[in-house]
Amino acid sequence: MWRVSWRNLVARKVRLLLSGFAIVLGVAFVAGSFIFTDALGGAFDGIIKGSTADVVVQPRGAGDFDQLGQDARTIPGDVVRRLDGLEEAAAVHPTLQQLGVWVIGADGKLVGGNGAPGIALNYSDAEAITGDRILTLTTGELPASDSQILLDEDTADKAGYSVGDQVTLVTPGDNPTVTMELVGLARFGSGDGAAGATLTIFDTASMQRLFFGGRDVFTGASITAADDVSQAQLRDAAAAVLPAGVTAEEGDKVAEEAQASLADDLGFVTTFLLVFAVVSLVVGVFIIVNTFSILVAQRSRELALLRALGASRRQVNRAVLSEAFAVGLVGATVGLVGGYLLAIGLKALFGTFGLDLAGADLPVRGRTIVAAYLVGVVVTMVAAYFPARRAGRIAPVAAMRDDVAMPQASMHRRMIAGSCLIVAGAGLLTWGLVDLLGPALVFVGAGMLGILLGVSLLSAVIGRPLVRAIGRPYQKLYGTVGQLATENSLRNPRRTAATASALMIGLTLVALMSTIGQSAKASTDQIVESSLTANFVVSEATYGTPFTPAIGEQISTIDGVETVAPLRDGTGKVDGEQIYFGATDPVALAKAFDIEFDTGTLVRMAKGAVLIDRATAKAEGYGIGDRLELAMPAGVQKLTVAGIFESSAAMPYTHLTTLETLRKGGVKPADSKLYITTAEGADKGVIRDQIDAITEDLPTVVVYDPEEFAEATAAQINQFLYFIYALLALALVIAVLGVVNTLALSVIERTREIGLLRAVGMSRRQLRRMVRLESVAIASLGAVLGVGMGLVFAVALQRAIADEGFDVLAIPWGQLALFVVIAAVLGVLAALLPARRAARLNVLAAITTE
Repeated sequence: MWRVSWRNLVARKVRLLLSGFAIVLGVAFVAGSFIFTDALGGAFDGIIKGSTADVVVQPRGAGDFDQLGQDARTIPGDVVRRLDGLEEAAAVHPTLQQLGVWVIGADGKLVGGNGAPGIALNYSDAEAITGDRILTLTTGELPASDSQILLDEDTADKAGYSVGDQVTLVTPGDNPTVTMELVGLARFGSGDGAAGATLTIFDTASMQRLFFGGRDVFTGASITAADDVSQAQLRDAAAAVLPAGVTAEEGDKVAEEAQASLADDLGFVTTFLLVFAVVSLVVGVFIIVNTFSILVAQRSRELALLRALGASRRQVNRAVLSEAFAVGLVGATVGLVGGYLLAIGLKALFGTFGLDLAGADLPVRGRTIVAAYLVGVVVTMVAAYFPARRAGRIAPVAAMRDDVAMPQASMHRRMIAGSCLIVAGAGLLTWGLVDLLGPALVFVGAGMLGILLGVSLLSAVIGRPLVRAIGRPYQKLYGTVGQLATENSLRNPRRTAATASALMIGLTLVALMSTIGQSAKASTDQIVESSLTANFVVSEATYGTPFTPAIGEQISTIDGVETVAPLRDGTGKVDGEQIYFGATDPVALAKAFDIEFDTGTLVRMAKGAVLIDRATAKAEGYGIGDRLELAMPAGVQKLTVAGIFESSAAMPYTHLTTLETLRKGGVKPADSKLYITTAEGADKGVIRDQIDAITEDLPTVVVYDPEEFAEATAAQINQFLYFIYALLALALVIAVLGVVNTLALSVIERTREIGLLRAVGMSRRQLRRMVRLESVAIASLGAVLGVGMGLVFAVALQRAIADEGFDVLAIPWGQLALFVVIAAVLGVLAALLPARRAARLNVLAAITTE
């Protein structure tokens, strides 16, 4: 039996490898996800360890990775001088750090600013726990005045600067732009780089004057242990001389906590990519089931003879599964290589967004290899189980008949199973849509998957009238050829349904995302039109690059400007859960933005108050007057709920509080948006020109009028959708290969029939057309079912998140129709090779084929 299995594998290697390609792509996503996130983790682990000394002194809680860059607290200079006297310390290096300092390149463009931070810091000789210097001067000399800086080597190279050049910086200080002389270059850590972060290095006194008002303060201190002194001993000695609110922590512990927090953040990347891996694998399962079902059906007489010669059901079953094992093994191996290539592509892609991982390794760890082979082999074996089981049920006496019919499961059972899956999926989907936070998303995904699988099982029944409807134009346009194509598509409803279902899943997700994206854009347009009363919006050019409040202060002095409402972002914790909140001047924002309230108003939001969005208030049971505790860098802020509002794409916060709360919470002032309202009768054109003059040298900000603001928001949504479409395109590639595979195997199965058709007068051209029409019918069936399901899911999801500001349902009928047309075109392309093979068959040889 093993020899028989091996010969079958060799004889049918092309067909099996074609179906194995589905496994290749699924495994590539799994392996690529793990390899890339391991590379990300390794790169950031190097940065964390490479910037952490034996003992770190800082304000309590300042090392929280989630609040990096927000903390405005400092420690007095005399604390550092006390630490200098410790016998346990070999060296004490006071540190200063300021985020939001960006380098403008020689070409006038911002360097970085797409996720990786722009960091200013003072130079020191501090050593990290890795034994490397945190900063090492490699070229030139150290800065010695307010007008001199160092840059890290990577930033200088990207910006096109050399020692002696004049460098323009964007800063969060009172002067939004400053020009400095580049007097040297520095290397960070061991030389692997800072993952795209730009490092601008000042001397200590200059940092204090430029960013800390000239005060004798520091953001922390790095202490190197003396010989034979442990981190714990040094920590205890430092803690003894520190004031309340300042802590000393072991470097290893600081690095470990930062790595743990980072791992949680990177988990999203892994989950996001694995979702597409699951989609690819689910699509692949349909193709593998179909392939093995057809192959087993074609070998039915061979299998019956094996049974007649003494092979047991278990041996026949095992023979088919061994072929599946080989396909899964090869698919997993190739997929593992593909995953490595995918990780290289993701590394390059993230590099275009500013996250430079050029120096990061792409590790292939044991977990990745095990996951790749488990996924590849197990999925293939599970998919092949039912065809193998049917093969084992062939009776030995069947070998004596001319035609061997494969045992088929009752359609009645498929209908029951499909109906149960749809009901269960609908229940899970409804449950998940009640609350879209946290694990509820898992229920939404599981519910959609259940419904899709249920429809796939029922598609053998519900697909018949659809195929007949698709086939009606065939008969009118192509006569007998069209009639034959329609009947061939209906001949084996299970096979047609399985092939169409693979395409259906991919197009369901494409239609879902397209409709949700269109609804998001329509909702944003409506919000801007009905709620945004500001005449201009100044926004950060890229998310994560907030700008200095000095810009708003300058704009407020323009004649004709009535109010400037700043909007600032922050992160904190409520009941231990991370939240994303906004802060503003409520009186100014009330004139610029008409927020919809269930209860309360903006102008009544006093100090110590907070507004809660409708969905969060409903989920957590908040009402007017309730108290909540918001954990921030400087400690817990006790806030009173003053209103319940409707969040939106333009106001995407769960909590909205005052600027005073940010100040008391120890958060550095930095604006993400400014909403500008002009006085009645003011010349908006003149005001726009003056705003442009203030911001023209600042590539970190963009000025919009309301229409431009809506267009920019829509462009961001489109950019995200294109990225999703690119990932889903791989699932569609798998589905199209499934159509190719099914048609190719179907042509082989119908060799004698094709020969007879040719013998009675069908031309090669007509034969090719018949196969193409079959392919188009299958693809169109998948497209109609997929677009229909995607539309249903999108409507349900949009209704569920209407309270989050997505209250407009916009169905892109043109795009959905285009998806169906594209599916039909893909059907034509998928049929090219099978149709060509069918047309080239020798008539006499085909007629005599058994």
